[in-house]
Amino acid sequence: MNLTISGHHLEVTPALRGYVTTKLERITRHFDQVVDVRVLLSVDNQKEKNKRQRAECRIGVKGNDLFAESSHEDLYAAIDDLVDKLDRQVVRHKDKAQAHNHIAAKHL
Repeated sequence: MNLTISGHHLEVTPALRGYVTTKLERITRHFDQVVDVRVLLSVDNQKEKNKRQRAECRIGVKGNDLFAESSHEDLYAAIDDLVDKLDRQVVRHKDKAQAHNHIAAKHL
């Protein structure tokens, strides 16, 4: 699994990098066929402070890409929300793939 963590208007500290990698382990625990993960952490220049911190992630799995984004006033909370969204998408993708393969094997 290739993991790329980058920051836009933000320096990615080792603490942030470690937090993101530990949270993304939950996704690889559910689905081990993850090929590529790209995470973008950014700070928007908005006047309202409540949605300023933003986290985006694109996960390349076999067949397609999964994308999610989250905004919050705290970057760690945005990362938590992002991982929750991605986890639901990965589980749904895994269920669809297994259900499709199961039906095809049944007809044989």
